[in-house]
Amino acid sequence: MRLRLEKYHGLGNDFLIVLDREGDTPIDEELTRRMCDRHRGVGADGLIRVTPGTDGVDVTMELRNADGSRAEISGNGIRCVARAVIDGGLASGPDVIVRSDAGVHRLRVRDDGLVSADMGPAKVGAEQRQSTPRWRLRGVEIGNPHLVLLCPDPAAVHVSEFGPKLEALRPGGVNVEFVALGPGRDQLTVRLWERGAGETESSGTGSCAAAAAAHEWEMVGSQVVVHNPGGDLEVELGETVTLIGPAEHVCTVELAP
Repeated sequence: MRLRLEKYHGLGNDFLIVLDREGDTPIDEELTRRMCDRHRGVGADGLIRVTPGTDGVDVTMELRNADGSRAEISGNGIRCVARAVIDGGLASGPDVIVRSDAGVHRLRVRDDGLVSADMGPAKVGAEQRQSTPRWRLRGVEIGNPHLVLLCPDPAAVHVSEFGPKLEALRPGGVNVEFVALGPGRDQLTVRLWERGAGETESSGTGSCAAAAAAHEWEMVGSQVVVHNPGGDLEVELGETVTLIGPAEHVCTVELAP
């Protein structure tokens, strides 16, 4: 099977996108692992299949993490999808409506090149008791599950050690954000562990979850800049959460039979 892949990234959080116009190109765990492998494949944090939508929705996305597991939603991934479907002629833009496993999302590719996405409501859980001094913990649901850990310095955290342990705390896994306040007002600094992918340069839903938790702690307002290792994302908190940031095309890849 000849397969055409479009590679996009949102601040280093990268995805391979299959524009399946006819709906006849399924993706599975084995293909995803092979394509996302950074040494023997193309390399990506996830693989996304895009098919035509129905009932007023432009397209439907199916997302798999780098390990092949299926995921409900990705904030950076869905913003990359918006760019990909406009670039590929599946939608005229600038507005794109995308259905994911987490629901229907409205996106806009703005004149300044950034892509905004309505991520739906954030459900912030009660604070959980911690034995580690100066650390605070909350669970957040924003279409997918997160653990937000407020800590003094994310740069000092051994993410590769703690990430897998925390991911395994919930059946099916959970995404983990290590968060510090600042450096400026209404700003956060994060490091990120994504289930099925490991430490990533950026996370859209992770940034939304971090902002929602920090807002619940009354540490930030409703408009938050989240400093990811790969760059900055903007999060606007309200009845639903809006995520704003770049999405860029990297290359086109053709997989020969």
